[in-house]
Amino acid sequence: MAVLNPLNALPPQSAYQLADVNKTRPQFAALTPRWLTSFLEFKGLKSGVYRVNKVVEGETPLDVLCGQDPSLTEIPRGFVAYENQPREYILNAITTILNVDTRVADVFSSPYDQTLEQLNLAIESLRERQESQIINNDDYGLLKNVAASQRVSTRHGSPTPDDLDELLAKVWKEPSFFLAHPRAVAAFARECTRRGVPPATANLFGGVFILWRGVPIIPTDKLFVDGLKKPKSLAGKTNILLIRSGEAHRGVVGLYQSELPGEQSRGLAVRFRGVNDQGVASYLLSLYCSAAILADDAIAVLEDVEVGNYYEYK
Repeated sequence: MAVLNPLNALPPQSAYQLADVNKTRPQFAALTPRWLTSFLEFKGLKSGVYRVNKVVEGETPLDVLCGQDPSLTEIPRGFVAYENQPREYILNAITTILNVDTRVADVFSSPYDQTLEQLNLAIESLRERQESQIINNDDYGLLKNVAASQRVSTRHGSPTPDDLDELLAKVWKEPSFFLAHPRAVAAFARECTRRGVPPATANLFGGVFILWRGVPIIPTDKLFVDGLKKPKSLAGKTNILLIRSGEAHRGVVGLYQSELPGEQSRGLAVRFRGVNDQGVASYLLSLYCSAAILADDAIAVLEDVEVGNYYEYK
């Protein structure tokens, strides 16, 4: 039986065949702004090794003469001692191989180049892993390298203004930024609202961030809640970091390999490996990174941060 067309006009299903379709580039939902790599100072290496030379710690590394006492005539002599075995950071390699069917790339590359889009998504994925490694790597990750004296716990579970003030007391020499999971940022904002001290905001690097005592609180999902980026439960525990950034400030620095062959961006190289007998093109992507804490007081961590505490207001 023929389908009746009460309008006696071309139906939308048929008209669609002649219409142009607006298309987006591939959308990768797992991508994040990766603010850490914007706020953290990075240093390029040529040798792939970064040695952190430190002076042996002490209240007064060198005795001096200070005063007008005429009996004090001899100027103290000495030297400032260095560590005999300073720590060396060797760049970590994050690598993957991307395969692209050349027939697909030849035929289906308008309006978007298939090879370029595949490479862009692969690079974004490596950058996501880089941020996670800077925070969580077992060797150089910031969380694993906070000194015991720089670790504090929350007073009551939820992150309060008092808790963040405690971090500021630990990293009081030019603190650069707090780093926290978005759920922890929201939990802190709730505690501020409850106390009637809503934090100020600022526009930095194209984003809007809340501030505490003038220091921005930067969100990242690489500081996990109960080991997860996206916790299913409303409750859970995480950590909040406070970081002083920069080599000139004896802070935390990100490391990368400079002047790479095939360099696409900071510390990342893309190399074409050839086309196999099945017409599949292969690309090697390599990202070299690490991070170094130049002084113990360059970083502190607030531990056991509970993110699931809510309040009812009348």
